[in-house]
Amino acid sequence: MLKTRILTALVLLAVLLPVLYSNNFEAFAVVVTVFFGAAIWETFRLFNPTSKNAAIVAAFWTAAFAWAFFFSGRGAGQSFWFVISVLLWLLRFVPTLKMGLPPLASTSNTLLSVTYALSLVGCFAAIVVLYTHSPLYLLSVLAIVWAADIFAYFSGKAFGKRKLAPSISPGKSWEGAIGGGIATLIIATLVIVFAGEPLANTFPVHLQASLGWAATWAVLVLVVAASIVGDLFESQLKRRAGMKDSSKLLPGHGGVLDRIDALVPVLPLAALVGAWL
Repeated sequence: MLKTRILTALVLLAVLLPVLYSNNFEAFAVVVTVFFGAAIWETFRLFNPTSKNAAIVAAFWTAAFAWAFFFSGRGAGQSFWFVISVLLWLLRFVPTLKMGLPPLASTSNTLLSVTYALSLVGCFAAIVVLYTHSPLYLLSVLAIVWAADIFAYFSGKAFGKRKLAPSISPGKSWEGAIGGGIATLIIATLVIVFAGEPLANTFPVHLQASLGWAATWAVLVLVVAASIVGDLFESQLKRRAGMKDSSKLLPGHGGVLDRIDALVPVLPLAALVGAWL
């Protein structure tokens, strides 16, 4: 599992880094749109596993996303999407982890699928905004989530005893989550203190410069918590749908959502915080 996680991160970096640093916005837009299309297709499959229209619905959403964020020239009000996404996670998706998902064949499930799709729009809109700030700034937010995930795995293996959400993801523990969070805070602190000019244009450095240490650590804890929630919510969707992976688009690694589930709530949150700095 660890090798798979690391390899997936490396594959994504191998695809994204050349595009991120090519200074070619058109290439970036194509990659973002392709990943959005895959993620939205997987979303509708998870919410309705027997539907034969997931590809058609996903194509409509993808076309609308591409037009709104890359062709309309207006940016489709990104801040609005960030606020909506954060509110959806706080008021709708987090409570679902406790209350459970609605039945597949229900109006509530259809509405939930639309709200999750909207949160995906917010996530990918955040990718666009963070990228336009700078590729390094975007990567620094991704790195926070990856660090939390990797060190949560190590901590859970070494110390995990108390299950975090046994009915959703039995492999996750409180010790793993706490260990991942502590490791992330330590790494971010070291980056802020010692990195200097090469990493000056990163999310943690900007946080500390604008908000001070206490608020920076608080935001980072919130980001780590959001990443765990995103992971758990997708696990809940897969368990209900009877799927091990969101798809097989990435052979040996599952689907796009399996790789970005933790990022879906994090990126709009980071973009919203970044807009205030």
